[in-house]
Amino acid sequence: MGSARFPHAARVTRPADFLRLRRTGQRVGVRHFNAQAVAGTTDIARLGLAVSRRVSTDAVRRNRIKRIARESFREIRSELPAIDILLIARESADAHDNATLRADLQTLWRRLAAVARE
Repeated sequence: MGSARFPHAARVTRPADFLRLRRTGQRVGVRHFNAQAVAGTTDIARLGLAVSRRVSTDAVRRNRIKRIARESFREIRSELPAIDILLIARESADAHDNATLRADLQTLWRRLAAVARE
């Protein structure tokens, strides 16, 4: 289970890193999520989340989306190259069930891995 953890080192936390992702990140999108990715500054894949109040004014619903995204990232993290990812939820994410969001995220991770390896 060690590879399925989500340690602090695998999180984008610094405002400067978020700004770098927003300014220079390559955009990849799927139905309910957008992502911006750049080559990582560390040797592991890292994830930053942005789920705004525009997605839902209810914090419980925003947290559900973030929880699903973190779970999905934990499962695939060891297979991703060393990239930093900013995951941005679209407004449509709130209206769909967990299985739909997980499937959408799996597609997104595959696309990001392909883009990073180019």
